[in-house]
Amino acid sequence: MADDKGLPKVGPVCGQGTAKWDSGIMVIPSPREVDGIMKQVPRGKLITINQIRAALANRHHADFACPITTGIFAWIAANAAEEAVSAGQKRVTPYWRTLKSGGELNEKYPGGVAKLKQRLEAEGHEIVKKGKRYVVADFEKALFKGD
Repeated sequence: MADDKGLPKVGPVCGQGTAKWDSGIMVIPSPREVDGIMKQVPRGKLITINQIRAALANRHHADFACPITTGIFAWIAANAAEEAVSAGQKRVTPYWRTLKSGGELNEKYPGGVAKLKQRLEAEGHEIVKKGKRYVVADFEKALFKGD
């Protein structure tokens, strides 16, 4: 988490990137930036990975934030939080409040859907199954409007 590896980087999308993403200015965030946004979400509120990407793009005056690195850094933040809990820390990044688009729980976070469901329900959210996915019911009403 602490090694930013020269990030963030902001620049135009070019080469093979234009086939994958729109052209424009993209920010590749640092892990600490993603973690910092996730830490701001208070109990009872939620944020989507796309909201995090929009906040990062806004912060860096870019058109968009890299979806791949933003997702990877959110996963790293989640795992670092669980390591901190195992080490006895009480206040950690509340990664369970970060959802995929559409309010979906991220099954790749520590403990998978079962643990996320337990933590979110403890904060007053209702989790519903939609096909193979689990989503927070009416998640839009609980979205965090910070950063």
